[in-house]
Amino acid sequence: FRHIKMDECPSGVVNEETFKEIYSQFFPQGDSTTYAHFLFNAFDTDHNGCVSFEDFVMGLSILLRGTVQEKLNWAFNLYDINKDGYVTKEEMLDIMKAIYDMMGKCTYPVVKEDAPRQHVETFFQKMDKNKDGVVTIDEFIESCQKDENIMRSMQLFENVI
Repeated sequence: FRHIKMDECPSGVVNEETFKEIYSQFFPQGDSTTYAHFLFNAFDTDHNGCVSFEDFVMGLSILLRGTVQEKLNWAFNLYDINKDGYVTKEEMLDIMKAIYDMMGKCTYPVVKEDAPRQHVETFFQKMDKNKDGVVTIDEFIESCQKDENIMRSMQLFENVI
């Protein structure tokens, strides 16, 4: 953290372009630009176009030490790209494509071209309880809490630090 704070961002504030540059160092095998944009917006909670060191640490604190409810709220905020309170198929597809782009072409097993769309369809079959074409925060949280794999992955975060 000190390296990033002092060397990359001496003011303790980072704009989106610098955030993308820093984030890209973690995924040199792919293009992390779009996913970094979505992450930046999730960390930029006051929507002022920059993320302070404190904003960043608060977000990480939620992801690493927050309650299940806090983590799920944070994840939903990441997926709700336009911040209208719903996740649409288009938003989730944008997120999935960004994740696949970030992972690069050298994944194993090799990812099929339509994998992001298939992932979105599976997500909506699980999460869109009333089949209205959008996922609300309540649908998201309820579905995630019932999914053993998601709950296990959240416990992994707790055990890391």
